[in-house]
Amino acid sequence: MTKAAASILSADLANLQQDCTRLLNAGVDLLHFDVMDGHFVPNISYGAPVLKCLHAALPDVYYDVHLMISDPARYAPDFAAAGASLITFHLEAVPDTVDEVIAAIRATGCKVGISIRPGTPVEAVFPYIGAVDLILVMSVEPGFGGQSFLPSAPARIAALRAECDRRGCDTLLEVDGGVNTETAPLCIEAGVDWLVAGSSLFHAADPAAVLQVLHSK
Repeated sequence: MTKAAASILSADLANLQQDCTRLLNAGVDLLHFDVMDGHFVPNISYGAPVLKCLHAALPDVYYDVHLMISDPARYAPDFAAAGASLITFHLEAVPDTVDEVIAAIRATGCKVGISIRPGTPVEAVFPYIGAVDLILVMSVEPGFGGQSFLPSAPARIAALRAECDRRGCDTLLEVDGGVNTETAPLCIEAGVDWLVAGSSLFHAADPAAVLQVLHSK
């Protein structure tokens, strides 16, 4: 079964614990925590202190932390200490020091993910299959929630799934951006493992019904 990650970028931050609890009770598997620095992406979200508070309130949750920042190795220890379970960084942010960043995140005790923007060829992450625990395919341009799903995403997921299968690797594949009841089945068919959904879950009248689709694999 695919796992569903609720992106708290779409939550009511004034009632973050309650909003997340509502979705966890509906069947969400993990929480996706988007970190933006205003440099790598043109937006600023929140940092490790918010994660620390949320983790203290909901300590048993798996926290999928997505660093859309320019210096992930510098800040990874802060997010690990705050409660991150897995930390994903962007290939495009550190193209010359990917191995060093993977090692730095591993040193914190967290699992490691690597992400690529929609315009980056999927082949760019082929060298890191097996070296990371997860590959995150962005199906929107990173930086803002509520964007429309890019139709090129399923083919990119399928290409990564084929390469992982060819190598016999169990690297997880995740997709983030515009995931809803219409686009999730396309990603599931392509071979995704984790679906990140924000608006379609937090703004749903019946999130359990949305999760039935996201869990349909």
